[in-house]
Amino acid sequence: MSKLNWKIGCEIELLAPKGLSRKDLAYSIAQANNGTVRRIFYPQSEPSLVPGKPLFHNLTLGFEVIDQQGSLIAKCVDDLTLQDDLNKSQPPKPGWYRIVSDDTRILELITHQANPEKSQTEVLKPIADLFGTCAEESPEGMVRVADNTGLPIAIAAPLPGERERPCELISAPIDTNHAEKLEVLLKTARLLGFTAPVEGATHIHFDAKPLCSANVFANLVNVFHAHGENLKRLVGSNPKCRRLGKWDVNLLKLINESDFRELPWEQAKARVAKLELTKYCDFNLKNLIHPIPDKLTFEARIFPVWLDSQPIVEAAALCEAILRYAMSEPQISPIAPLEWKLESVRDFLQLLPMSEDIHHVWLSRAANSSQKSGFDQD
Repeated sequence: MSKLNWKIGCEIELLAPKGLSRKDLAYSIAQANNGTVRRIFYPQSEPSLVPGKPLFHNLTLGFEVIDQQGSLIAKCVDDLTLQDDLNKSQPPKPGWYRIVSDDTRILELITHQANPEKSQTEVLKPIADLFGTCAEESPEGMVRVADNTGLPIAIAAPLPGERERPCELISAPIDTNHAEKLEVLLKTARLLGFTAPVEGATHIHFDAKPLCSANVFANLVNVFHAHGENLKRLVGSNPKCRRLGKWDVNLLKLINESDFRELPWEQAKARVAKLELTKYCDFNLKNLIHPIPDKLTFEARIFPVWLDSQPIVEAAALCEAILRYAMSEPQISPIAPLEWKLESVRDFLQLLPMSEDIHHVWLSRAANSSQKSGFDQD
């Protein structure tokens, strides 16, 4: 029997060896599964230095692996947080490009109207046709589309040096045989020589349908607020990982208002939606409040990169136990974030509904963490 009893999806950040790319991994996964590969656009954002525009949005080239029935096996896409391993002085690799716009609605339009199989010089032609203009190529190799007044619509630009090497390996949702299905993907990556990036992380998405309750949501916020830092230490979060962080303090205040837990879920969701939630934090709640189609999930983003499936399943089992604890408790009260003490971590693990072997795994890791740091083990 699987140690995990929850539908999850995993995002594992990897780095291709020099000379290979995420495309190579996609084709190898397809070969191992008698599948096919489809090139796709994948949205990305990165911090911007332009005043009034905190994020810089673009579409990069990714690859979907599809089985013989047309179902998704995995995606191999870019992740712009992976930077330090790359030699940016390398020339752009022929055929690799990204599409840039200052409006995410334009990028959404491009996703539906342009063909990612087309070359950089051809890909924006349908967009130019929509605006009644022509795509113009610059001497630097960028292809620009503007409207009839000259205002820029989008630009297709060569991908910076080695930008084809980062690979966020995204599994299809998995509800059974979690370790076996993840291992098929990761074994392929290992055989090709993919490694863990300097800033790498593993993100695990949990199907959030069972969590759609004001009381459960409040319990989740309180339990992760109290134990989040200890959990990061317990699982060995990568200190160089980008885009982690705590929730807005107003979230904790809101979910602990006297009437919040009694609200119907739609009303509770509307109240939380007034806050500026971000996905770039330790535990991403945004998909519960502003769900993307087919992505109603709770996302734990604190895990390091593991190149085999067993520790990923063990981490998911730990999170599953916390989610079930939040679902089963009448009310988890807010407390300040706890300092690391082995006894308090043991006490918390003892509260969680998990199997004996998973409980032993995390008790052992807690003890090892305390021994390595020399902190209190009493």
